[in-house]
Order: sequence, then structure tokens, then C-alpha cells
Amino acid sequence: MRVMVMVKATEDSEEGIMPPAKLFEDMGKFNEELVQAGIMMEGAGLKPSKVGKRVAFDGASRTVIDGPFAETRELVAGYWIWEVKDMAEAVEWVKRCPNPMMGPSEIEIRPFYEMEDFADIASPEGQASHDRAAEGLAKQQASKG
Repeated sequence: MRVMVMVKATEDSEEGIMPPAKLFEDMGKFNEELVQAGIMMEGAGLKPSKVGKRVAFDGASRTVIDGPFAETRELVAGYWIWEVKDMAEAVEWVKRCPNPMMGPSEIEIRPFYEMEDFADIASPEGQASHDRAAEGLAKQQASKG
């Protein structure tokens, strides 16, 4: 199962305060363990929301909202995409993670939808469109590798 593991933002991360060198090193070592175990597919830190944008949708209307965004604890400061056998394995890996922030912090784990989750609603045309997109992404990744 694929999961997104999200490091929740803190006031420090939203201020753009960089972690101490030791934390940076510890997180690098943890990422190496994830890669060696075949768990980590991707991961990155995100810049503060003050340099981000949101696009609000209402019917055909689109409104661009400049950051920063309220409710720091609801924002994401970084993420991983992992391939794990189940949620229990993801939880065990997160419990091994160094505290990603300098103070109290949270990490959220959410499974991705897989195509079989849409079996009851996917038309042949919808399935074909998603298949073509997946093939295109695979080709892009192969050409970068």
C-alpha cells in the first residue's frame, strides 16, 4: 500500500527557521534507512506557506489566495511517499523517525486511493484516461532516470 506521510508545520517551520545541523543529519540517516528498506519512494521539505498560493474553486470561478495561511498546525511542512505492506508498518517507521521539528510536532499518515477503489464508478473511458496518464508519468520518470 502506498501512503503519504506528512510532517505537520510548526510556527518555526512557517517562519522558515532552518533545523539545527544535527537534526538535518539525523533526518538524512533516517531517509537512508527508508531507502535501503525499499520503503521510501519520494520525499521533500516544503517552504513556508507565505511563499505558497491556494486556488479556490466555486463552479467555474477560480480565486487565487496568497499565503501565508492560517492554522499552522493544519499545514504540511514536508512529506514522504512510502510503499508499505500495511498501515501498521507505516506507523512503526514513523515511530522510528527523529522528531522532525525542534519542539513538539506531529506526523500524519494517509493511504492513497488505488485504482481498484474506483472499480464501482470507473467507466472504460475514465479508466483508459487514467491508464494513459500513468503510462505518461512512467515514461517521464524513465527518461529522467
